[in-house]
Amino acid sequence: MPQLEIVDLRASYGPHTVLERINLSVEKGEIVSLIGPSGSGKSTLLRVLTGLLPPEHGTVRLNGKLVNYADKAAVRALRSEIAIVFQQYNLFQNMTALENVMITPTRIKGWPREQVQEHAISLLTRVGLGHRLKAYPDELSGGQQQRVAIARALALKPNVLFLDEVTAALDPELVTEVLDTVRALASEGITMFIVSHEMSFVREVSSKVVFMAGGHVIETGSPQQLFDAPQEVRTREFVGKILRH
Repeated sequence: MPQLEIVDLRASYGPHTVLERINLSVEKGEIVSLIGPSGSGKSTLLRVLTGLLPPEHGTVRLNGKLVNYADKAAVRALRSEIAIVFQQYNLFQNMTALENVMITPTRIKGWPREQVQEHAISLLTRVGLGHRLKAYPDELSGGQQQRVAIARALALKPNVLFLDEVTAALDPELVTEVLDTVRALASEGITMFIVSHEMSFVREVSSKVVFMAGGHVIETGSPQQLFDAPQEVRTREFVGKILRH
């Protein structure tokens, strides 16, 4: 049984359809990268799956259970199982790195503080920031802040992690440290959806690559198949352009 199954998904912003006929099946532990031109629907798909934009049509199943996006309680429950990290870090400026990671489990979930603190320290250590627990966001580099945001997303122990262009707002020299963190998470078997323009990284880390254009899934395959022998004309055009740069 797939961990995440998406069938005939459609979504719109007002009168504009932004996703249509999206069908994807993701097994536990897979690293799925979404690639495609700007405006193709990659980030929108993540927003729909996390309940930030309600779907108009289609079904989503997580671990075999149908997600009811019209039910606020069901969406809240979903967000305990699916976490998303955006381009912008959105950290609380008046809280330390440790406090930023602890806030949702303690204040929203009401989990025991000692247990949460131990887990938060472990997470920050995993992302290479065990020595910056008491640092405030303005004392951290952009790459370090993004790694705090990743640790915060993992604090609720999600089944699936979405990473939406997490290196896009970083200076080039800071990109590597964030990608190294994602590589480490990939090796631990967590299921991930990655939206990225870092094609060499996508090729290296992905178990499946999904090419999107115009709100549709155009082609899905292994990194080798999609980059070396794409089947669809639109995919070949995109891959040909990015590989020339």
